[in-house]
Amino acid sequence: MNIKKNLKWAILLTGWGRNARDIIEAFNQGQLKRSDISLLIYQEEPCGAKELAEQYGIETLKVVRADFENAIAYQALLTTEIKKRDIDYIFMLNYKYIIQKDMLLAFPNRIINIHPSLFPSFLATKTAIQDALDFGVKVTGITTHIIDENIDEGVILAQKAIRVKDNDTFDTLYPKFAKHGKKIILKTITIIENMQLTL
Repeated sequence: MNIKKNLKWAILLTGWGRNARDIIEAFNQGQLKRSDISLLIYQEEPCGAKELAEQYGIETLKVVRADFENAIAYQALLTTEIKKRDIDYIFMLNYKYIIQKDMLLAFPNRIINIHPSLFPSFLATKTAIQDALDFGVKVTGITTHIIDENIDEGVILAQKAIRVKDNDTFDTLYPKFAKHGKKIILKTITIIENMQLTL
């Protein structure tokens, strides 16, 4: 019988890491059935995800974009460090930089992103939630996808619709994204696990 090993995931983030903390907590509680969170790469401190990862024995690595001459050099180091650890998939959870071609080629179809809109709406923006409010849509949501060379495109893995009420503001709408973020990330990881089982 061919027993497949658990998938090894790296989390890539540049912020405090609310989504990353949720997934690290889920991993620690045994909610990931065929995946391990093996590495957290972060940039800023304080970083809540980094603190929790270290508490649970997950390796952390601080890499600061400003320490590098350009994005290519910065992501070349990321690629080297991730490959060194035999990582299967990368999940971008609040990661603000565009993945360059060399890193895409190093991990083909293995870098996952989460975006706060329902594709194909409000793409290539860092203010998708506010953009949805400004546009006056009645439904927005969250999308996870495999990234490709086009910003906020690629294969959609999961989506969750979020209804926008007439009196919603950013402050009332954002918690709805926070509420559903953990669920859709876990669902996405399960989808990847199931894809691997069929290979």
